[in-house]
Amino acid sequence: MKILLAEDDSQLGELIVYMLTKTGYKVEWVIEGEDAYYYASNAHYDVLILDWMMPNGDGVDVCRRLRKQGYPGAILMLTAKDTVEDRIEGLDSGADDYLVKPFEIGELQARLRALSRRNYAPLLEEEIKLQDLVLNRNGHFVRFGSEEIQLSPREYQLLDLLVQNKGQVIPREVILERIWGLDSDVAPKTIDATVKLIRKKLDKAGKQELIQSVRGVGYKVEN
Repeated sequence: MKILLAEDDSQLGELIVYMLTKTGYKVEWVIEGEDAYYYASNAHYDVLILDWMMPNGDGVDVCRRLRKQGYPGAILMLTAKDTVEDRIEGLDSGADDYLVKPFEIGELQARLRALSRRNYAPLLEEEIKLQDLVLNRNGHFVRFGSEEIQLSPREYQLLDLLVQNKGQVIPREVILERIWGLDSDVAPKTIDATVKLIRKKLDKAGKQELIQSVRGVGYKVEN
């Protein structure tokens, strides 16, 4: 599991990195909100661990911005704030779970395991190959032979979600949640329009039929 930790407390950050790495997780650690936002926007992580209070952008702000742009991954919020109102604010910002400081590392690890099970499409490789197409996560583009097909961030996220779950039908409501977020006011026809744009770009490589429609349910891709 690949984790991004955003925590400005150096002592706590070092402890979390040490314990999670010892358990077998791959952890990258930043101490500012803007760095967390940049890393999460430009690389894949199975779980983001965001401290609420950080310099240069707090965890709630980072979480809201990521969800607004369609970030689909799991997010765990760390904070010393423990009132019901604080918990509601943290979860409403788009966090999947909320852990109050101080906490035991064992509980953090258990929550990470739970989030990884809940995560619909855990992504591990830097590139995904499907037939003669290659999805590159770092560049957010699709390569067909030597030709690159540039996709918008949401187009790429949608195609990535379908490819990771190839052979399975992904319902529209799942696509909406993962790509646009539960709080978005995006209409189902926006999903269809996005798929249409992806197909148009894939048609240059003769792969327009890669994404299949399942009437009344959603979309899928086959091997």
